[in-house]
Amino acid sequence: MKPANLAPFLVAPLLVLLALPLAAADIAAPPAPEPGSVSEAEGLDAWARIEAVVSHPRCANCHTGPDNLPMWSIVGEDKTRPHGMNIHAGESRIGAETLACQTCHVTSTAPNDVAHAPPHAGIEWQLAPVEMQWFDKTGPEICAQLKDPERNGGRDGDGLVEHLIHDAEKDGFVPWGFAPGGGREKAPGTFDEHVRDVQLWVAAGQPCPQ
Repeated sequence: MKPANLAPFLVAPLLVLLALPLAAADIAAPPAPEPGSVSEAEGLDAWARIEAVVSHPRCANCHTGPDNLPMWSIVGEDKTRPHGMNIHAGESRIGAETLACQTCHVTSTAPNDVAHAPPHAGIEWQLAPVEMQWFDKTGPEICAQLKDPERNGGRDGDGLVEHLIHDAEKDGFVPWGFAPGGGREKAPGTFDEHVRDVQLWVAAGQPCPQ
């Protein structure tokens, strides 16, 4: 009797597993400086590094305005342009009205090794809420938004740090921005350095440039 070919039954479940998020990892933030222990000048230096991250295309491309259009920065190009294929995220910011972002950007913690494949993360792909727009905003405008609980998801300074850690535990967008894979340009610095800079900025009282 000829042995049965089990390959299709083994490969299909594997593909399903690759499309599923893995269990969240426990990640701890480093000890934060005491409030007031960081000078305003040091806080502004930290903000300059934070601004370089949040204004980078890896971050700003999905922090777009009320037009609900995601932006693209493609490997091999030095410009940012609207997402191809007339993609519109809609007021839902996840494409529910037209074509869901997850149609191509699956939820997965598998490596993003292919340059021109849709990238993915361990959480549902989406635009940030419109009140958190960074694209086309100045550094002072982004700084004022990040420190305003009405426009940052109701977070105080410590809550901003907790947001970064929570996102990293789920293998989300923030750590992906520092290691996007596939030859994509990464945000400046590292995830750990970014967390530390936010802690320094918060301890300095969240100063913003004029």
